[in-house]
Amino acid sequence: MSKNIVLIGMPGAGKTTIGKKLREKLNRRFVDTDDFIVRESGKTIPELFAVSEDHFRDFESAAVTTLSREDSLIIATGGGVIKRRENMDELKKNGIIVFIDRPLADIAADVELSSRPLLQDGLGKLYALYDQRYELYRSYSDFRVLNDHGVEEAVCKIIEKCASD
Repeated sequence: MSKNIVLIGMPGAGKTTIGKKLREKLNRRFVDTDDFIVRESGKTIPELFAVSEDHFRDFESAAVTTLSREDSLIIATGGGVIKRRENMDELKKNGIIVFIDRPLADIAADVELSSRPLLQDGLGKLYALYDQRYELYRSYSDFRVLNDHGVEEAVCKIIEKCASD
């Protein structure tokens, strides 16, 4: 039994891309919580947010609880998973929490704002979320990986760090 590797960080930080690469290298199952929520709810993320952010967060918390009961997963979380302490408590029970820290300028340069409900208001919202969340990502993570030199380097750092834990 191996602990889950849980990726947290800002929208556009590379969590899903890095998670898929980790899946290839470690031969583990990969789950993106947003995809899991869509499959379980039968609704898109924007549809869930259209009801309310809390409505979406309730589905997110349920997904976290379900996935945390499994082991050997690679889990890419949504950027706001850290907004509820109980989510992080669940994920920590059986997971190594990795903060994927990508420079905000890199995120701003290539993130598709229109496909992300919380970023619909533009780059100003991205910077505001960063200010609100950065310390939460740092405080909840077991370690931080700077994603500024490409996915392969970030993946290698995660594998190296998880092997030593």
